[in-house]
Amino acid sequence: MDSLLQKVVDGEARLTSAKALDLLKKAPWTEVAEAAHAMRQKRLPGGRVGYTAFRIVNYTNVCEVTCSFCSFCRPAKSADAYVLSLDEIRQKTIEAKAKGADQIFLQGGVNREIPLGYYTDVLKMLTQEMGVKVRGFSPVELVRIAEFNQMPLEQLLDLFKGAGLSSVPGAGAEILSDRMREFLSPQKLSAKEWCAAMAACHKKGLPGSANIVFGSIETPEEIVEHLEYVRSTQDIAGGFKSFVVWTFQPQTNKFPIRHVRGDEYLKLLALSRLYLDNVPHIEVSLLGMGLSLGELGLHAGADDINSIVIEENVLKNHGVTTIEEAESFIKNAGFTPYRRSLNFD
Repeated sequence: MDSLLQKVVDGEARLTSAKALDLLKKAPWTEVAEAAHAMRQKRLPGGRVGYTAFRIVNYTNVCEVTCSFCSFCRPAKSADAYVLSLDEIRQKTIEAKAKGADQIFLQGGVNREIPLGYYTDVLKMLTQEMGVKVRGFSPVELVRIAEFNQMPLEQLLDLFKGAGLSSVPGAGAEILSDRMREFLSPQKLSAKEWCAAMAACHKKGLPGSANIVFGSIETPEEIVEHLEYVRSTQDIAGGFKSFVVWTFQPQTNKFPIRHVRGDEYLKLLALSRLYLDNVPHIEVSLLGMGLSLGELGLHAGADDINSIVIEENVLKNHGVTTIEEAESFIKNAGFTPYRRSLNFD
């Protein structure tokens, strides 16, 4: 291991953007993975790997943002557009609890026709009646809901937190560069707006995750720019509990994707562990990348598999679907499983 990487692992130096770009472009992936695994072992000794169990509830498929890579959203007047009723969400929650999940991941689209009371009624029903924890809404959903109801974002967050919301996912980040965001979806939040919304959530006591989705026309420079946005936001607000590396999956013919080799994925996963020195956990995406690559990811800086996910409507699930499968996977990879909440409680 070169001397600078050793200093990064030992916490004596912070990886710079220039060095991260150099590693991404030139370093052997095994060298980056070795350093990341050493950092993971140093910061999280004991060989434990976390997993969680939750159900995704897509409360609506109506969305006016219309991302070029998304096949899930529908126009409001589409024949198959929907908004789930409270009873439908209740039934999905009952099914999730029967499978051992006690958390709901509530996410939909930007739908201006949904009244504010719907959201608070759903949150109260889930937390007070059903007794589950709720992670919900992407930053763009929250920002637009606040705008539709002519209130500051901070006021909306207070309202939702009071109704039971306990965390907010870092969804909709994809690549935090304005060139890529214009290409992905001009109507989405800019990179700075996304970071500001997440910081606002964290300051209100609503932590969450962050991610990166790559495998299109992004450049190495934009990947490092994304990591810097996440690290800088974490320096300010400190609410990212974990970071996840995803790849784009084919959904539409409007958005070009490229094949991401396994070593390329593992290198970025490892670089994320080294660069994001202020984010406690790195998740390997079993859902997106599958079991074989996921196992290697646990030896390349990751300490969490996130799964199990009950009901995924947007992406194909390549991971595990039961608690037993999650624990068996972690044990077979050479680690000790532990179940954690979405907030790593």
